[in-house]
Amino acid sequence: MTTPAPLARSARLQQLGRLCLAFCLVFSGLAQASRIKEVASVEGVRSNQLTGFGLVVGLDGTGDQTTQMPYTSQGLANYMQQLGLTLTAASLTQLQMKNVAAVLVTTELPAFARPGQRLDINVSSLGNAKSLKGGTLIATPLKGADGEVYALAQGNLIVAGAGASAGGSKVTVNHLSAGRIPDGAQVERSVPTALQEGPTVNLSLNASDFQTARKVAQAINRKFGDGVAQALDGRTVQVKAPTTPNERVSFLAEMEELPVESSVAAAKIIINSRTGSIVLNQAVSLGACAIAHGNLSVSISSTPVVSQPSALSGGQTVVTEKANIEIKQEPGKLIQLPAAAQLSEVVKALNALGATPQDLLAILQAIKAAGALNAELEVI
Repeated sequence: MTTPAPLARSARLQQLGRLCLAFCLVFSGLAQASRIKEVASVEGVRSNQLTGFGLVVGLDGTGDQTTQMPYTSQGLANYMQQLGLTLTAASLTQLQMKNVAAVLVTTELPAFARPGQRLDINVSSLGNAKSLKGGTLIATPLKGADGEVYALAQGNLIVAGAGASAGGSKVTVNHLSAGRIPDGAQVERSVPTALQEGPTVNLSLNASDFQTARKVAQAINRKFGDGVAQALDGRTVQVKAPTTPNERVSFLAEMEELPVESSVAAAKIIINSRTGSIVLNQAVSLGACAIAHGNLSVSISSTPVVSQPSALSGGQTVVTEKANIEIKQEPGKLIQLPAAAQLSEVVKALNALGATPQDLLAILQAIKAAGALNAELEVI
């Protein structure tokens, strides 16, 4: 007995649907998993910020006005003195170097950087220079927070912009007072790290969470054996590592690739009070509540009134203003918001209010105070 074609086609579609559902479940489970390197970093392995004061020369008359920026001429005098040329105080006051600009040079020294390694640097104007386009940064020592020199910067600036002015008109495209020099700095000194010191290595989580700390320790123990890792607190996981450098690096490389199940994020609402932006994560839930919201507007208008004296009175004509103030308040309707457990439902409920983002700032705070909002409010 043969199966009719429509029934066979329906059976194949159902089987295909079950197969697609299985794939979706598998991939959704994989999507929630993260590697240890994505949720934690090795404690002590970090970058360091470097900064330095320098001079950009070779500008086409767009440099600092040295009469208003004394540190530009002073910086040039110090640099010339290093080259064996001495400028007197009288000569410094007479300098009009429109092709020189004082700048601040910044970069980031990555972990394990060695002498001779090249770094990208950012150069920003420190004075009133109109443009740094076409300029050359002369040798500038870059120092760390301890005051020691860790790199030396020099090179030609790349400024992504253009400008022109004539007859009192000025046109500028992009920003001309800041530029970048790829591979513009060379490392002169390395920063020691404590990676190879001691029998253990500490992992620092990106966010303080006891659940994530426990899962990281469990993932490491499943791979390397019980007792290898232990969570010290919600931020730190201590791991026993080999003592030889090569074995320790191999151990850390293998450990960072271990998968860790992502924990459900804490319900949080981020509010930017300056721009009115509101961001909610997927853990936010809303309880049943009722909200009354109305608009209040104040209108102030001014009308000039002329007071004309009578003839032969000797008075003067006086112009005064009459101010009219009008206050208008629209009636607010009481809107009932149902309980919402998913983010899409919360968004739909808030959109039903028809309030502006600025009004939502106060509404969300009021809902939180009433106990109907399951989320933490953070104002930035």
